[in-house]
Amino acid sequence: MKARVKLIEGVSFVGQSESGHSVVMDGAPESGGKNLGVRPMEMLLLGLGGCSAFDVVHILRKGRQQVTDCIADIEAERAGTDPKVFTRIHVHFTVTGKALDPKRVEQAVHLSAEKYCSASIMLGKMAEITHDFEVAES
Repeated sequence: MKARVKLIEGVSFVGQSESGHSVVMDGAPESGGKNLGVRPMEMLLLGLGGCSAFDVVHILRKGRQQVTDCIADIEAERAGTDPKVFTRIHVHFTVTGKALDPKRVEQAVHLSAEKYCSASIMLGKMAEITHDFEVAES
């Protein structure tokens, strides 16, 4: 896997993935940024959320669960001094569908966290990561 990050101006960068997709990243105004894109550390949380939500939906649909929506709300705490690594991350899933089995949702969240989500497992080497979920009817 390859990626490229290129300076645009100031502390704004464009990141391009090997699959050809791009995203703008920028620093906070107090760090010289212009608030033109997500912060790089926010990108890590978005990657974790996308990876784990993908897994949860994929596992449930493979199990013939009728998922119509999945939201991963993520809260994180960072160390107070440099390097300001994530120390705690919590992911709350809201999985919506028709006649979803809560036990299967719980199993999908667990499998993502413990076996499939590379981002979660990698970040879990540094930060305490917790998960919970709720099931909503569509």
